[in-house]
Amino acid sequence: MRVLITGGAGFIGSHLCDRFLAEGHQVIAMDNLLTGSTDNIAHLSGHDNFQFIRHNVTNYIFVPGPLDAVLHFASPASPIDYLELPIQTLKVGALGTHNALGLAKAKGARFLLASTSEVYGDPQVHPQPETYWGHVNPIGPRGVYDEAKRFAEAITMAYHTFHGVQTRIVRIFNTFGPRMRLADGRVVPNFIQQSLRGEPLTLYGDGKQTRSFQYVSDLVEGLYRLLQSDEVEPVNIGNPHEFTMREFAEVVNSITGNTAGTVVKPDLRIKDDPQNRQPDISKAKRVLGWQPEITLEEGLRKTIPWFAENIKNSK
Repeated sequence: MRVLITGGAGFIGSHLCDRFLAEGHQVIAMDNLLTGSTDNIAHLSGHDNFQFIRHNVTNYIFVPGPLDAVLHFASPASPIDYLELPIQTLKVGALGTHNALGLAKAKGARFLLASTSEVYGDPQVHPQPETYWGHVNPIGPRGVYDEAKRFAEAITMAYHTFHGVQTRIVRIFNTFGPRMRLADGRVVPNFIQQSLRGEPLTLYGDGKQTRSFQYVSDLVEGLYRLLQSDEVEPVNIGNPHEFTMREFAEVVNSITGNTAGTVVKPDLRIKDDPQNRQPDISKAKRVLGWQPEITLEEGLRKTIPWFAENIKNSK
């Protein structure tokens, strides 16, 4: 196949590039480097089947030649990003998705949308199945990301039903691994960096908020299977093993040997931050034959050395 991956210089996008190249496909990575980095794809420079195009997908997308698939992963993805870049976040979810779908339609290509567990908002159903419509504040600080992705899902389905585009929608739950940005602002980079510096890990409130963490290679496997499947409606891809923030901090400190423990601070989380997040992956198991293989501990042992090296290089 010849595939276009928007957001291809980002954390997940770059790992997708690796997987498709490893399978023998031709890959075009497109990114405006707003939150992505060429460091993530530097190892692919000179690869015969790889091409990088610097472009903002909220503008018209032109790619010469045939395409078999368009994977739309361009978007700011952390709360820090979409609080600082609210308009860009909305534009890439709306205009960017429209442009990427238009390209897929013109090329007769299959289209895969990277949606998110954030479409469920601060959920009132636990764990969250794909049939749950969510509990989202459209005008809250997180609304620019939540609603951008909800709109992206709606227009993707419209292109499928009205134009006959072969579309796929993945709802991605918390994912971690090498190539996450040091200043990402989410709990995995924060905890790892504090732990490597020998500092106490910061818990907000009672530390009982929960998250479910999947390693990036598990996500990529699920994405690869979804693209090749016949499933049109959204599919959750995530690890259902749920941890409180306090439990997660203990795991990180145990692996790094950090004895500083944790420190509790007032709850300064962004308004509407989900209290619980856990995917129901029964559909992914049934439709894709997929489930995560990498445990949290195993994934952290693969990720922490990458952070240690990049912290050293950033000084």
